[in-house]
Amino acid sequence: MDAKQDELYRKAAAEFGTALDRLAHAYEAHPDRSRDLLQEIHLALWRSFEKFDGRCSLRTWIYRVAHNVATSHVIRQSRRNPPTFLTLEEAEAQAGHESVEVSADRQKSLARLLALIQRLEPMDRQLMLAYLEGMDAESIAEITGLSAANIWTKIHRIKNVLTRQFHAGGRDAR
Repeated sequence: MDAKQDELYRKAAAEFGTALDRLAHAYEAHPDRSRDLLQEIHLALWRSFEKFDGRCSLRTWIYRVAHNVATSHVIRQSRRNPPTFLTLEEAEAQAGHESVEVSADRQKSLARLLALIQRLEPMDRQLMLAYLEGMDAESIAEITGLSAANIWTKIHRIKNVLTRQFHAGGRDAR
């Protein structure tokens, strides 16, 4: 089994390594902890391939494992540090009160968006990150256990809240 496990892991790392790196950075802003999280994800992936039976696509399996590890990481971190997650309603209520410096630089804009996503509760963050990775509702449903219709509804709400927060920050910036 080790040879098959190793081969699946090599294929996953080659094909999805960059996406896993983005995912780790999206879940963990601190650079050292983000690297640790990425290592945890890779180890969990390698271990998980012992049980991979092909009932779902390799991509779905990889994202399911990665999101589960990342969510567990966030929960562990929130126990160590006071949580700063916002519900969608809290994020929506604060949209008019936040002042974030606007930058025409695409990199800074992406960093701002990522910071907003990192403040969401783990499940909302997981949905949004999977969506931003180009996954469809059915694939996200396989990972999360939610229905595809529920996923589209939640993603739509999250996008609206993030858009309002992002633009409110730009309007208030000097």
